[in-house]
Amino acid sequence: MNILIADKFEAAGLQKLTAMGCNVTQDVDLSGDSLTQAVRDSAAEVLIVRSTEVNEATLDAGTGLKLVIRAGAGFNTIRYEYARTKNVAVANCPGMNSIAVAELAFGLMLALDRRIVDNTVDLRKGVWNKKEYSKVSRARGLKGRTVGIVGLGQIGAGIARRAKAFEMDLLYFDVIDYPELEKELGIRKVDLDTLYKESDFITLHVPMNEKTKHMVSTAQFAMMKPTALIINCSRGGVVDQAALVKALDEGRIAGAGLDVYETEPGAADKAFADPVMKHPKVYGTHHIGASTEQAQLAVAEEVVRIVENLKNAGAVLNCVN
Repeated sequence: MNILIADKFEAAGLQKLTAMGCNVTQDVDLSGDSLTQAVRDSAAEVLIVRSTEVNEATLDAGTGLKLVIRAGAGFNTIRYEYARTKNVAVANCPGMNSIAVAELAFGLMLALDRRIVDNTVDLRKGVWNKKEYSKVSRARGLKGRTVGIVGLGQIGAGIARRAKAFEMDLLYFDVIDYPELEKELGIRKVDLDTLYKESDFITLHVPMNEKTKHMVSTAQFAMMKPTALIINCSRGGVVDQAALVKALDEGRIAGAGLDVYETEPGAADKAFADPVMKHPKVYGTHHIGASTEQAQLAVAEEVVRIVENLKNAGAVLNCVN
């Protein structure tokens, strides 16, 4: 079985795929036309990607392509509906990186509240500014604050458990009820408007689709407390970034922590020109939510399991299309 990997992938996973008798090719710099050409030249039957986009042209080039695996949870960068018309299955690895994303989201909450990034930047410049950073009005603390979780899947549940340990009050919104988590954690389900109005921290954990695109925009920011902090470690388009910048400029909310952006650079790009990160009240990371050793090992194991099942049983696990 010919496998093309167009992103970083754990060495342990590569070894297992090779040991299964697969012919594995890896090139982390593939994207766009180069990915399309590589799929054609390699006669790939399985394509494995992380953040690399898989478009119609790439799917057309894969005359022997059977399966595209997203080595992660979200699969909005793959034209999965078009893939179905080409009889190409698309699979993902749900839940494998949930703890890593939850940890990053919670880290952004702490960093924003205590202005950790600004503290560090000043110290690296040789500036001692304890008077500014010790203002109690700027660091409210987490205990007793309300965190609103939009999407109480595995990542949202991870956030809830960590927030509970910090003695925070918990709200959630989801299209699904979670009575067991409500009982375990004391988390309360509310409608979205109530969550926006009552939360001190709002953290988003939803997939990207037509219903969730710009689900947080001008009207939603207007509902929030002026001291509210919003965290987005899901997908960039969930938050209307232009509306976010305006809300921050007008003091409608106090800050934002972002790991994802509406427009992100390609894997080989080194520049990032999105104006949202020029705002002093925004803390950002480089779409690294799933980038821990623990998470990537778990993802690699799941990818191997998907390939092994296809090879031995002819069935696709975690198929999304």
